[in-house]
Amino acid sequence: MGNKALFTNWFQERGNEMHLSMRIADQIRQDGPICFRDFMEMCLYDAGSGYYTSGCNGIGIRGDFYTSPTLTPIFGVLIAKKLEKMWRKMGGGLFTVVEYGAGTGHLCGDILAYLAQNKKMSGSLRYCIIEKSPLMRNYAKRQLPAMVEWYNCISEIGEINGCVLSNELIDNFAVHRVVMQGELMEVYIDYQEGFTEVLRPAGPELKVYLDELGITLPMGYATEINLEAVTWIKAVAEALKKGYVLTIDYGHKSNELYQMNRRQGTLLCYYRHSVNDSFYEHMGEQDMTSHVNFSALSHWGAINGLTEISFTDQGSFLNSLGFREQLMEALSGEENVILAAQKAARLSHTLLLDMGSRYKVLIQQKGMIL
Repeated sequence: MGNKALFTNWFQERGNEMHLSMRIADQIRQDGPICFRDFMEMCLYDAGSGYYTSGCNGIGIRGDFYTSPTLTPIFGVLIAKKLEKMWRKMGGGLFTVVEYGAGTGHLCGDILAYLAQNKKMSGSLRYCIIEKSPLMRNYAKRQLPAMVEWYNCISEIGEINGCVLSNELIDNFAVHRVVMQGELMEVYIDYQEGFTEVLRPAGPELKVYLDELGITLPMGYATEINLEAVTWIKAVAEALKKGYVLTIDYGHKSNELYQMNRRQGTLLCYYRHSVNDSFYEHMGEQDMTSHVNFSALSHWGAINGLTEISFTDQGSFLNSLGFREQLMEALSGEENVILAAQKAARLSHTLLLDMGSRYKVLIQQKGMIL
């Protein structure tokens, strides 16, 4: 291959990153340093160049990460069973599911396939999806039944009696990065022949966040603050008239999240199934995520009318819904017993132990009798 062809291939692979990085650099030159939250938002969601909007992201074995629903339909079946229990608890009748960040639509498809067996519930089921990425929305639309409704925000849906569901959503909200020095400082991004970090005094919203949760950061402690999560749970609480909020994500409550072993923060990038903390490389081509503070969801949820009724790890949650029995049923048709056993062991380890311990499940309710 000649030099020209080599350069052409390299440019095609890196073109998206170069385009986005140059635009961010130009914006900084013109307007001055930007807070890390705005930088992260552009890297993930910039129109046409962001990770979730440019087509760079890949979910699954050949992509940058995988999710529980893409590993096996069993995950969706068990979520559907939980929704079925919620529907019965609410007395049957019209039940609205609002799924945030449906991505490829795997979870929705598996839920609907299972609930189709319950004619009474499926006949009174309304399934709504809120998906920020136009590319993911268009892909999922081609995979899912026409009965699925699509919205840009929860306020468009109207009165909700049912469940607001999200799986690996909040970890992808753009976050502010802060560090405690003589006072709380926020990380900003400057550009001087390359991207550099500078510190500025943190604004009142960031300080109030920590104060509300009773968090005192030690000197030199760096972490992330997810103000968008607070806005999100407020909007969900306001839209939900009666029912549940089911949130699945990786993270901790405050007492675990702010341990000294996380004194450099939890923000990481995922690029082709490798993990790094090189925030200023592969811009628009890698996922960026941070641990969710479930105490914040519980705290601001309570302020806005939601009551926490359950908080556990994903492994315990799936086991409580009959994971092992569902797994055996799914593999019962396998002719090769050894391969079936190996597959069962792999899925059990991943969903119950690996992801099962790192991912947490928070359930909140509104208007229900405890």
